[in-house]
Amino acid sequence: MDRVTDWLLSGPPWVEYRARVDLLDQPEDDPEVTQARSAMLEHPQVRTLIAALGEWPGPILKSHKSAGHLLHKLVFAAELGFQADDPGISNIIHLIQAHQSDEAPFQVLVNINPRYGGTGEDQFVWMLCDAPLILYALSKFELGDSQQIRKATEYLVGLVRENGWPCAVSPALGKFRGPGRKADPCPYANLLMLKLLARFPEYHASSGARTGVETLLSLWEQRQERRPYLFAIGSSFKKLKAPLIWYDVLHVTDALTQIAWARDDARLRAMIDIIQSQADDDGRFTAGSVWRDWKGWEFGQKRAPSRWITLVARRILKRVNL
Repeated sequence: MDRVTDWLLSGPPWVEYRARVDLLDQPEDDPEVTQARSAMLEHPQVRTLIAALGEWPGPILKSHKSAGHLLHKLVFAAELGFQADDPGISNIIHLIQAHQSDEAPFQVLVNINPRYGGTGEDQFVWMLCDAPLILYALSKFELGDSQQIRKATEYLVGLVRENGWPCAVSPALGKFRGPGRKADPCPYANLLMLKLLARFPEYHASSGARTGVETLLSLWEQRQERRPYLFAIGSSFKKLKAPLIWYDVLHVTDALTQIAWARDDARLRAMIDIIQSQADDDGRFTAGSVWRDWKGWEFGQKRAPSRWITLVARRILKRVNL
């Protein structure tokens, strides 16, 4: 083990747990892994996170960039490694499954002003900027073989167009869509769909996945000319930030490097180079930007290297043999 790995293993139990599994390839039944996982489940910060998710669906989702919304807390809990039989998770799953649309995707609670094509009332709906995240989390909870999840995933996959996934929403929202040209792909929707499809190996070589990958890489390549749905690729995109919530270099490369055939693409390697260039002399990574709603977590500050961000970056580098 190198110094960075030792440093990760000496951090919070959720970092140690994921480092042992993701970087050291220790099996889940290894005594060191089970000990770290048990410590994670009992950690006050993690228990508070799970308790909050027990209030699903929580407040109205006003913006998909609302980092403190339960949608993003759900994804982070899944990425820590929670499973359906862990304390509190079965109840959360039950609350999510209580709101499944007729089309199949699961729903969140929103209230969209009539000026933007909404009803002005609280309603359960889905959009391509939230539905893939719920399915992703449920699959991480080891429910990937569920018929509900498979059906919903297949429905979302079917929405892809020749230039990638568009800004697609529940029929209940009528003509509502994001601020962009209807014919354009939505960068965030493509990111979230690839994040979801990475969970299912049978989709990796599918036409939908190939289209989505090419869409994201083309947007990177044409970043000076194209800003579909106001998603620009500038200095903010290149800053390291956790959890993985929005459209940025860490989130995009984390999704794309999980699809093996995309790893050697020069455009993806250029993004990875940007991440690598931000390591300090010891190979550690520091947040370049933070979410205020996560300021209590060790990655919620820019003063010192973050173990969690370092873990995410090292995991990406490991996938491409760097």
